[in-house]
Amino acid sequence: MDLREVVDPATTALVLQECQNGVIGELSALPPLAEAAKEGLIPNAAALADAARDVGVRVIHCTAQHRTDGWGGNRNARLFRAMPKMPVQLHVGTPAVEVVPEIGVADADVVLPRHHGLSPFEGTELDSLLRNEGIRTIVAVGVSVNVAIINLTFDAVNAGYAVVIPRDAVAGTPPDYVDAVFQHTLSVVATVTTTADMVDAWSG
Repeated sequence: MDLREVVDPATTALVLQECQNGVIGELSALPPLAEAAKEGLIPNAAALADAARDVGVRVIHCTAQHRTDGWGGNRNARLFRAMPKMPVQLHVGTPAVEVVPEIGVADADVVLPRHHGLSPFEGTELDSLLRNEGIRTIVAVGVSVNVAIINLTFDAVNAGYAVVIPRDAVAGTPPDYVDAVFQHTLSVVATVTTTADMVDAWSG
């Protein structure tokens, strides 16, 4: 299908996954991931957010946060058990959970924090909000290709959405693993494109 048809502004939302200070920004607890995001993901996600806002595509910031006492958070995987030991904590109300300034949050944007899980479809109102507005396509950007982007993509596809991923607006580590995930997994279930082509599709 023509990309312009797939990402029709009337039925598309831009979903930014964990584009926050404590993940890919100045306060990142994951320096290799933040480094991978610095040159490509952050400026490209910012360009996509601006282009989306210009044509009325809703920008949704899906962030991760935790209570200071950890109550209600996952403990059922090594990743979750390691998080309390990290030098930066994603505590509610702290700068670590705020969207990176390069992308920012416009008045019309939606911020959907979650307290548990690996996907914004788990534990938030994302699916309900999208369905209420007749959204059929999700443009997914952010981190990480290792875990959350895969999870978001499969959750969205299983829920009946088309998924478009600008390849240069996501990040993960190491690079060869990210390449393999796109070649063998994400390209099978999602439309893989670029930021430039997305901006062109929305501005055209």
